[in-house]
Amino acid sequence: MKTRVLVPTYQELHTLASIVHRIFEHNPNVEVLVIDDNSPDGTGELAEQLKLKYKNLDVLHRSTKNGLGAAYIDGFKQSMDNFDVLVEMDADGSHDPKDLVKILNEIPNYDCVLGSRWVSGGKVVNWPKSREILSRGGNLYARFMLGIEIKDATGGFRAYKTKALKEIELDKIDSQGYCFQVDMVRRFLKKGLSIKEVPITFTERTIGTSKMSKNIVLEAFWKIGIWGFQRILLRR
Repeated sequence: MKTRVLVPTYQELHTLASIVHRIFEHNPNVEVLVIDDNSPDGTGELAEQLKLKYKNLDVLHRSTKNGLGAAYIDGFKQSMDNFDVLVEMDADGSHDPKDLVKILNEIPNYDCVLGSRWVSGGKVVNWPKSREILSRGGNLYARFMLGIEIKDATGGFRAYKTKALKEIELDKIDSQGYCFQVDMVRRFLKKGLSIKEVPITFTERTIGTSKMSKNIVLEAFWKIGIWGFQRILLRR
């Protein structure tokens, strides 16, 4: 299946080259699209240089930084008509390209395959306990409010079949961060599309700073709560 890996970047100058190299090392038949949000540190310029080295790499330059969800949606729209599978993957090294092999092995049988930290065999490395509690608690909240069984709906390492993405109303999605990932899972399940979780190892970044913020957490808490109450009211 023709596959493109979408790698959104904002100030990932010191990690981008390594992650691109490792993606192609372990998955030589994929293509990569770097989606840069006008990084002031020169990440976009580095991505252009990497195009000269890797024939299967392209770059999408966005003029402003307006969220992870918007970056992925732009990448989806540019790629959907030319690829069978689209992958979401971080640029900071927290997602192991070796785990992408497992995800892509499963995608022919499902509409979406999630790399999961919280199923049997999944794990996190170098995370403080506070981050683990936040992630586990957020996923428990999503399962309760949305009535889903997915263990790691907030994870950002996943693959979609493009024919399934075309069933989702991408233009109506305005959520960002972890909330965007939950929103995509919610929309897939509402359409009756199939989802599989496979275990991955998530390693906390050692270079740069996390994009996690209080606003991202609050957005997820608020929107998941609204979706949950809408589900309960509609059921009635």
